[in-house]
Amino acid sequence: MGKTILILVNHDIVIYNFRKEIVEELIQQGHNVIISSPYGERIDDLIAMGSDYVETDMRRHSTNIFGELKLIREYKRMMKSIQPDVVLTFTIKPNIYGGIAAQSQGIPYIANITGLGTAVENGGVMQRITTLLYRYAFRNVNTVFFQNEENKQFFVDRNIAIKKHHVLPGSGVNLEHFKPLPYPDGETVEFAFISRIMKQKGIDQYLEAAKVIKKKYPNTIFHVCGFCEEEYEGELNQLHQDGIIHYHGMIRDIREVLKSVHCTVHPTYYPEGLSNVLLESAACARPIITTDRSGCREAVEDGINGYLVKPKDTTSLIEKIEQFLCAVSSEKKSMGNSGREKVSREFDRKIVVEQYLKRIN
Repeated sequence: MGKTILILVNHDIVIYNFRKEIVEELIQQGHNVIISSPYGERIDDLIAMGSDYVETDMRRHSTNIFGELKLIREYKRMMKSIQPDVVLTFTIKPNIYGGIAAQSQGIPYIANITGLGTAVENGGVMQRITTLLYRYAFRNVNTVFFQNEENKQFFVDRNIAIKKHHVLPGSGVNLEHFKPLPYPDGETVEFAFISRIMKQKGIDQYLEAAKVIKKKYPNTIFHVCGFCEEEYEGELNQLHQDGIIHYHGMIRDIREVLKSVHCTVHPTYYPEGLSNVLLESAACARPIITTDRSGCREAVEDGINGYLVKPKDTTSLIEKIEQFLCAVSSEKKSMGNSGREKVSREFDRKIVVEQYLKRIN
């Protein structure tokens, strides 16, 4: 007989884009899957797949104590009503507040640390508070999945959920969906920034590099794709009008962009779990340029399938973009093929699905 599995996330994209295969496999095995998150356009797609949905009122970036307590109460009421056999949580607030709620109801739960987040990474009072909350929420957790060793070590050093840790290859990548794309020919060389558009994702470094490179190499094209979370809309529109970048806004299917792109540039210094855009780009046989930091370097063998740059360092980024431009076409194609081989070997999403099924069953 199938189990009732409640999945808590902070955004519909988190589950649809990166964990859809887990949902599909659970439904196929006869489990009743219920997803709870704020409403978004992908919720209807998840319902069409056969899952149920419960809306959660959540402010992802708020630290208002009354809002946080309200979310815990909401999760507790939900669990009392649904009575799930297992709770799966992803991202910081569902992990902590969903963990507290599941623990209070005696329900088994599995958490996934998709990155430590800015508050934890930057230290100070918020790091101490968040650490205490994790320690409290994970007292009885069944498994804590991590996406990189550095995040795991953070929990080890603070004695949180010891002996419950397991490292996954990020969210993995669907190798059937993200297949190798023919490498573009032609006189132009195209780069893409594909991410939420916010300071910590390295958008400033990318835009500055685009201005410098475009002036020196007029046959280059710089794409910017993503939801604009911060006040960059005006600057992006102006640079688009000036011909420095091509600004696309939110893209539903990045494969459409990657078809014409020669290299994905991801100069983030955000506390990543493991960057999905890097895995997806590499799976499509595209070289990648990214930051030498945890959550990014795992996807790159420097000089083999891409290049690593120093965090927050525009000069380092420009140097690597120039190095890429100076490579002959066959070298660029070879880097892309090496990336595909690497993700096929190390980051197949089937590995992630199997680990979840093993723990749920």
